[in-house]
Amino acid sequence: MEILKSNPYQIEPLMTTDKIDLRNFNKEQLQQWISALGHSPYRGRQIFAWLYRPGITDFQQMTDLPQQFRDELQESAFISSLPIAAQEVSTDGTIKYGLQLHDGLLIESVLIPEEERNTLCISSQVGCAMGCAFCLTGTMGFSRNLTPAEIVGQISAIQRDLSQRQAGRITNIVFMGMGEPLANFDNLLTALAIIMDELGLHFTNRSTTVSTCGLAPRIIELGKRFRVNLAISLHGADDETRNKIMPVNLTYPIAEVLEACRQFPLPSGKVLMFEYILLAGINDSVGDAQKLAALLKGVPCKINLLPCNEAPEIPFSQPSRNRVYAFQDVLRKAGYTVLIRISRGADISAACGQLANKSKQEQKGV
Repeated sequence: MEILKSNPYQIEPLMTTDKIDLRNFNKEQLQQWISALGHSPYRGRQIFAWLYRPGITDFQQMTDLPQQFRDELQESAFISSLPIAAQEVSTDGTIKYGLQLHDGLLIESVLIPEEERNTLCISSQVGCAMGCAFCLTGTMGFSRNLTPAEIVGQISAIQRDLSQRQAGRITNIVFMGMGEPLANFDNLLTALAIIMDELGLHFTNRSTTVSTCGLAPRIIELGKRFRVNLAISLHGADDETRNKIMPVNLTYPIAEVLEACRQFPLPSGKVLMFEYILLAGINDSVGDAQKLAALLKGVPCKINLLPCNEAPEIPFSQPSRNRVYAFQDVLRKAGYTVLIRISRGADISAACGQLANKSKQEQKGV
């Protein structure tokens, strides 16, 4: 399974015309591009500062740039945006957005509003190649990586919708939507640079979380580049179990993933987050909980338990409530902070592992 495939968009940004989408560049890349055109790198910094202001869609709005320079930019570049093609609201307030890409493909992002924050779950790929047996996204296959502009564009589009409805601001970003972020590594790095730049979207490292199914070398490399929160989709306490439900474990077994996690630097006061989907009769026994407690000993972490979100396409069922509580109790007695995540947006297929079901049907014309 080739999961560290070279990113085809690393050097040349994806373009809808012969023009360059400037939202595919982080600040340093934009300064380099501007320099290559024969202008001062400072102009790149000026442009970058405009790109993520609300309502900026045209170079003529960048009033501190000379008119001749604005006209030159208009000839060679453009500023992309993602249109919201669909929107569904759950009974619990969760909002699922379908966003249309330039080639007609759809991706999904989920906004989870809470009393003091709005968390946006964004996608990094169209579909997913990881093949986790419990995840609906994997059933749609893998189409392509998202460009930096498409990753960041989800945040801009949904913030624009919130602003129009006077519904507050996005406070937290989590890469837990469609796709494996670390399999789109170069574009992820560029997107993170934009998201966390004070002249970009200006999210802090404490409010930005990257989730992975366990691409161990990329975990280490991400830690060298950015200090963000890290969530690891573990879902099994031994290699035999994890091999059955997560093919990635055949390439990067648990011991290798945990060693990478130990090398990952975290924001001050933060710990690693391990996600564990409970599948009835597969990984939800007291014995499994005891194995997990022993496995994570000495790793600064908290554990999120997620009772399986059932679907006709997925051959797993949710454990009983008592079984979930028994699993949690073992881990708590071992000294771990353990939360049982309440699924949000299940009625609109927006809960964990449910993304892209409807998009898949729409893309196939169903």
